[in-house]
Amino acid sequence: MLHRLMLPIMSVLSISILTACSPSQESTMPEKTIQEPTLKTLSIVAPVANKIPFTATHHGKTISDHYNWLKDADYPEVNDSAIIDYLNEENAYFNAFIAPKTPLVDTLFEEFKGRTNDQESSLPWIENGYEYTSFFNEGGEYRTYTRRKLDTASNDTTLNSDNNSNSDANSGDKIFLNVTELAKPYDYFSMGDWEISPNNQYLAYSYNTNGDERYTIVIKDLNTGKLLADQLSDTSGEISFSADSQSLVYGQLDKDRWFTTSINLHTLGTSQQDDIALLSEKDDSYFMNFNMTSSNEFLLLGSGQSEISEVYVLPANNLSAKPVLLVSREQAFIASIDHANGYFYIVANDTHVNSRLAKVADNNPAYANWETLIAGSDERYFIGMQLFKNFMSIVSRENGIERFTISDYADNSHDIVFPESVFAVSNGMNPEFNQDFIRINYDSMITPSTVFDYYLADKKLVIKKVQEIPSGYDKSQYVTERLMAPARDGVLVPVTIVYHKDFKKDGSQPMHLYGYGAYGMTIRPSFSSTRLSLLDRGFSYAIAHVRGSDMLGHQWYLDGKLTQRNNTFNDFVDVANYLVSQNYVQAGNISISGRSAGGKLMGAVTIQAPTLWRSVTLGVPFVDVLNTMLDANLPLTPPEWSEWGNPIEDTAAFDLIQAYSPYDNIARVDYPPMLVTGGLNDPRVTYWEPAKWTARMRELKTDDNLLIMRINMGAGHFANSGRYGRLRDNAEEFAFMLASHGITQ
Repeated sequence: MLHRLMLPIMSVLSISILTACSPSQESTMPEKTIQEPTLKTLSIVAPVANKIPFTATHHGKTISDHYNWLKDADYPEVNDSAIIDYLNEENAYFNAFIAPKTPLVDTLFEEFKGRTNDQESSLPWIENGYEYTSFFNEGGEYRTYTRRKLDTASNDTTLNSDNNSNSDANSGDKIFLNVTELAKPYDYFSMGDWEISPNNQYLAYSYNTNGDERYTIVIKDLNTGKLLADQLSDTSGEISFSADSQSLVYGQLDKDRWFTTSINLHTLGTSQQDDIALLSEKDDSYFMNFNMTSSNEFLLLGSGQSEISEVYVLPANNLSAKPVLLVSREQAFIASIDHANGYFYIVANDTHVNSRLAKVADNNPAYANWETLIAGSDERYFIGMQLFKNFMSIVSRENGIERFTISDYADNSHDIVFPESVFAVSNGMNPEFNQDFIRINYDSMITPSTVFDYYLADKKLVIKKVQEIPSGYDKSQYVTERLMAPARDGVLVPVTIVYHKDFKKDGSQPMHLYGYGAYGMTIRPSFSSTRLSLLDRGFSYAIAHVRGSDMLGHQWYLDGKLTQRNNTFNDFVDVANYLVSQNYVQAGNISISGRSAGGKLMGAVTIQAPTLWRSVTLGVPFVDVLNTMLDANLPLTPPEWSEWGNPIEDTAAFDLIQAYSPYDNIARVDYPPMLVTGGLNDPRVTYWEPAKWTARMRELKTDDNLLIMRINMGAGHFANSGRYGRLRDNAEEFAFMLASHGITQ
């Protein structure tokens, strides 16, 4: 298991986390329950994992786990033949299920592809005197990146151009990064980060070829087209060049564990072993991160946990200086920081749980000098910001509805008005500090991804690009709603739902319900072209914005973690029951899915309310919570203690986690059909979690419903690489779910 999702690469330093979930309380089932045939076990014999006695004692309590052997003692190397054989048997069993479903899988895959622009290209963007673009070649799995040098006189004109098309080769475009070519020698390939040096001579990029998220960084001289001899191994993947272009900053991973031990400075042309640590971290419960500020004047260095930030700053033109501490871990609050015009701007929850916006002069940034610009409030929750020379953008949320605010540095501000009431909005590609517009990404459950440019002079919102659906899409054929479902403790839980306009609210049609609910990460009400394959087959699709996310503010997150963890699981079940009571669906006709921390949620609600679900898809599920939290040698266990509790030192935490850990609460009862997925090289949720869940579930469940597991033997947390490889995975998962509802085409 790893810090379920890595920290984002942004121009603002932000310490945050992500992962998985679960409970075990029985809820009152609604009377409207649909009883129809479900997927049954295959005619061939299902794999049976060996049972090898294993016990461990903690706080005077003994745990018995006879599938403990599935955790390879040499991990992260997995060479134990018995383990490999078992995983291969499970994959063979999965293939026996999916083979007869090939026509359905192929149909779904072609539907997905048909909604994908095979030669999709980005909008051009300007950075440091060059115009950049990226595109897919026909049939390509990965992007190609080009750039062309701008004449100084045409720079501003290009910035404000309404031309959405790519420049052709005759206009001076040059390919500087062809990811498809880089990926050709490998079965799995993932780009981490790439950056061009301030002098425009060097390209540094990071890549991974097995899914374990240990990235290699290489550097290319764009003048000669040749790679430098420099090669940095065991990195976290992020890259920043120094102001003089002669060195770069990266995160160094521990040799044996996925843990960033230091943020290093590498001088071009030297050996990695001679690199200098700008900041080191001895406490492996903290994650490290770094970013250049929007002004490019400072490098921010950070270390943090879910509720604690520590932030240092270095002048970008003097990275050998001593880092200056802006926020210490002893202060015990979260801070995101950026810089513009002589000031650091800070979003911090030091004075209010939903954070305030403050600023402080960069030449005297002591905490005592912080000045509040926007006070924290119960109504407004800050979720992001970006600074420009003459203005800033602030993304916030009120009652679960997102706001995008433009403010100058004289306290004049206004919200941008968007065409829908429920949507997802964020800062787009805005690499230039000095520009007179802002690029914005926007979509909703029924509106494809749209890029706006907002011009500040006339407050004009201009559509620059709309996601193309080549096979056709008519927004008017679909309806989306925001509902508020009462949880068992009286709290109202937001639910976003979408369906075809012909959908009947009489409980007769199937539903897919999705959830995550951890680390303060919210599943936003955004567009999905693959989802249309469900809506067009009569499904409704709902997202339960359960506690543990931050949909309704930071307190919403706190109310779903540590001792409040069961709220997450209860909320999901209560949302389902509410949707049944409102005639959107009947109990037993709801298929559910979630990944990682959401996979834990799936395990927990399967234990709590097994008869409510038609099928369950547990994607890379964090279901073996207790055993993982008891193993301090795993790379992500120490950082996760702040999220779940430390059962090694805390008896109460041990008891709580044991009570809801999905793996530990499998009982001898009937369960719905299940598809479990995992990756052999996954450092976030280790392969043995889905494997142990499958083995124990198959041993104990009393039904003859289908249970299958797909383990990708050459990938990690994100399964297949490449855009079409992942669509094929999605098609298989959809085929399983549709088959559970008796839909075969």
